[in-house]
Amino acid sequence: RRQASDVYKRQAYLFWKCVKERDYDMNKKPNIIFILTDDQGAWAMHCAGNGDVHTPNLDRIAAQGIRFNNFFCASPVCSPARASILTGTIPSCHGVQDWLSGGNLPADLKQIQGHPGYEKETIPFQYTQHLTAYTDLLKENGYYCALSGKWHLGDSLTPQHGFSEWYTIGRGGCAYFQPDIVENGKLEFKDSYVTDLIGENARKTLKMLAEGGAPFYLSVHFTAPHSPWDEKDHPKEYLDLYRDCTFEATPDLPIHPNQVKTCPYGTGERRKELLRGYYAAITAMDNQVGLILDLLDELSLQQDTLIMFTSDNGMNLGQHGIWGKGNGTYPQNMYDSSVKVPFLASWKGHIPENQVCEAMCSHYDIFPTFMELLQLSGNVKQKLPGRSFVKWLEHPQEKDERSIVIVDEYGPVRMVRNHDWKLVQRYPEGPNELYHLSQDPDEEVNLYEMSRYEEQALRMRKQMEHIFVEYGDPELDGTKESVHGTGQFGPVGKFSVNTTRFEGVPDKAD
Repeated sequence: RRQASDVYKRQAYLFWKCVKERDYDMNKKPNIIFILTDDQGAWAMHCAGNGDVHTPNLDRIAAQGIRFNNFFCASPVCSPARASILTGTIPSCHGVQDWLSGGNLPADLKQIQGHPGYEKETIPFQYTQHLTAYTDLLKENGYYCALSGKWHLGDSLTPQHGFSEWYTIGRGGCAYFQPDIVENGKLEFKDSYVTDLIGENARKTLKMLAEGGAPFYLSVHFTAPHSPWDEKDHPKEYLDLYRDCTFEATPDLPIHPNQVKTCPYGTGERRKELLRGYYAAITAMDNQVGLILDLLDELSLQQDTLIMFTSDNGMNLGQHGIWGKGNGTYPQNMYDSSVKVPFLASWKGHIPENQVCEAMCSHYDIFPTFMELLQLSGNVKQKLPGRSFVKWLEHPQEKDERSIVIVDEYGPVRMVRNHDWKLVQRYPEGPNELYHLSQDPDEEVNLYEMSRYEEQALRMRKQMEHIFVEYGDPELDGTKESVHGTGQFGPVGKFSVNTTRFEGVPDKAD
């Protein structure tokens, strides 16, 4: 009894010491740093097995936490994917069906006059204003929310969804060396490398947040590694890392017959030039991530901060002969290389280190994960199709015994996927695809037209349509819109203010 008493006294003393030194607070919620890149394929990290690319700091996050091997976007293009992350919904609920070429800035803004790329801007529109974002709940629950980087969900001049700090870019894409930066509600063209600007602002904001006392959420949204990838677009120090690279990690295939001019592409030396620029953009971004991690260490916030890293959508740089994401082809594609994204999570002392998780998750699962992990209270306007993956943050090796279904959509093109099968349905007339992934992981043999697989395809189609009926909005249904992958410049359905909201059919490859 005396020995037990001594143990209890020692435990009580250590607990008191932790509280006194602020090493432990039972009521304290973690800070969150959410890092989002643009067009980074799940394959484009060294820790994912790509021996060509240099990503020491992404590898560092993976070593300090978990890399998810089967994480998916909700739409294989920028703005719909970002809206789904933020609101935990599918595009047929939030109404962002394509990348936004309009609704970002007022057409009469004097700073954009004479600059190319703003032709579709008319009036700003907040595309997700009818829904609850998880940042809304974070703010309601005491978090201070800050954005550093790309927004691309409309009305770029105005902070939205609970963000109190707002540093972004005017449109979605920008020139790497002359970005249109929005700060304090004003737009200005900067003569600096945009990746460095976003990273520098993120670190400045992190220092400010660390002094504030309240739990914070910091979104760091890089434009990298989105095109352009030419020699003039990236610093020489990063391009030189890949001068002698043989680029073995990506296939060297003939250009896909459905390739369209929505992304740079090429063969031979042009292929190498583009890959060099893409990898340089990733490594430059990785360097900024490392500086953020270093600052987090310097501020002694490692144990208090959950770090998540992902990309808005996947990317093909030769996979299947395609260059680009879902709109790299017309009709749009749903290959895994387009819909799979990197996802890393670390939280020192709370998440196991150096783990790989095989559970299947989607970007629309992030919202319910935050709700469970942070015990967020508040009203959510929309029904959430996702499910929390907190269980796998705690036990990454645990098998997923649930019936797993991942859905993606890009206008009239929809996908439903589980571990073994994938169905791609193009409304109204196809062509459709069915792949037996456990036997054909590279999606090379389309089984859709084979009669013996008709029942499998029908079963998956019913499952998919049930999900869209359950969680979609009939007035914002993507199959009712003429989405071609070339841009959306106004709201759709019940929010529509334009008679024409989408660009035309993209040009085919030469």
